[in-house]
Amino acid sequence: MSSGSIVAALAATLVLASCQHYEKQEDGSAQPGQPASQSAAPASAPAQSPVERGRYLVTIAGCHDCHTPMKMGAMGPEPDFSQMLSGHPESVVLPPPPKLPPGPWMITAFPLTAWSGPWGITYATNLTPDSLSGLGIWTEEMFIGALRTGKHMGTSRPILPPMPWQFFVTMPNEDLSAIYAFLRSIPPIRNTIPDPVIAEPPKE
Repeated sequence: MSSGSIVAALAATLVLASCQHYEKQEDGSAQPGQPASQSAAPASAPAQSPVERGRYLVTIAGCHDCHTPMKMGAMGPEPDFSQMLSGHPESVVLPPPPKLPPGPWMITAFPLTAWSGPWGITYATNLTPDSLSGLGIWTEEMFIGALRTGKHMGTSRPILPPMPWQFFVTMPNEDLSAIYAFLRSIPPIRNTIPDPVIAEPPKE
């Protein structure tokens, strides 16, 4: 064999050896095994706590859009997180809404926490764990029941538009429990919300 052939054979052997993954055995010897890219288990994402999961769901579900009052920023309305999820500010007393023209119309009032439409008048609820004006006395069963039935506390008056409770019906109990856990973890804010005004059904 020529010297060139010997060098080529040695190079091929070194390349092949470098591609093999060796595992150390109990007796100290090394045995060829699978490449590291095949034997290594994929890293799993860290598990979220219920509160962390609930924070994520509240954010992507748009809960802040209605339940966190807006303030005027440089680019227009933006959430006022000093009043996070406290609902319609009790300091903002609104006049009776103007009469709407016929058709599918609704109006809202700044800070985007009150709406008027054919159903009546809705004020965004205080979702903080305040015991007198928020969800402090709500049990998890009441909370999940409200989002499953569209009834306040799961048993009483209807939850009015624009609250999209119909979409929350599709969420598993684990996600609704996580939302409840997050809402219980945020600072309570004393903020009494006006009662909704339910319009009388049109006469036939």
